Amino acid sequence: MDPDRLNSPSTSAIAIEAFGHGLHISQDPNSKHLGMTVWDASMVLVKYLEKNSRKGRFSPAKMKGKRVIELGAGCGLAGLGMALLGCDVTLTDQLEVLPLLTRNVDRNKSWISQSNSDSGTFGSVSVAELDWGNKTQIEAVGPPFDYIIGTDVIGHEIRCTTVHEQMVEMMKNHFIVKTIPKSKMDIKYQHPSIQLYMMELKARPKCNIEPCEAINKNEERETCDCGETQNAEPSAPVELKDSVPENGKLDDWEIRRCGAMAARLLRDVKLT
Repeated sequence: MDPDRLNSPSTSAIAIEAFGHGLHISQDPNSKHLGMTVWDASMVLVKYLEKNSRKGRFSPAKMKGKRVIELGAGCGLAGLGMALLGCDVTLTDQLEVLPLLTRNVDRNKSWISQSNSDSGTFGSVSVAELDWGNKTQIEAVGPPFDYIIGTDVIGHEIRCTTVHEQMVEMMKNHFIVKTIPKSKMDIKYQHPSIQLYMMELKARPKCNIEPCEAINKNEERETCDCGETQNAEPSAPVELKDSVPENGKLDDWEIRRCGAMAARLLRDVKLT
């Protein structure tokens, strides 16, 4: 094992201090499912939130009541960190991961409520199945959300430089992408290969064609995607399309690596 790793996947649980609370997260070192392990990127994210929670956009005063969804929550550490900021969090993953995820949520909620420190800022946490691309399950979790988080989904460990660079370029198709500098991270909980990103959905393109005055009341007219009525001739039809394929299907690499799921959930959300 790399001595620089923050978590040993051979242990059955980890303990981490966050926001004045001791979180105890169980994991299954014998499972073949990747979601049963606490990934280092989730620890880096939680400690980053803690370090930057005293003021600014991640202060409890600004985060309280914000709706958050975690994609690929796994053992639930990152989402619990958001709940400690006062957010109402929905943790999602595949069906086989949910029993362990639920157990971690229940145990930590109980420990936090029984602790001597003030737990009044703790938000709510729920668990739901979400198979990315399943429209029924997407609707069931109740979008839109104020924040979408993911570790080893959006904040991740760089394992292949070529794939990483391609992923970032694909993310930029949908988002304004900002890289979190290492100086903003916890001095202990960071690693050269772990990078955090903050992404804001790009504004949808708008039609800049001025409405045309009909020369003749009987002249044929058509409506473009922006809702403005345009002359059918001589201009060519105006098409405004998303970068998502018309059939709505994305291959596994795109879904799991570039955050296309996040684009769907945040489509009509303005981040504040």
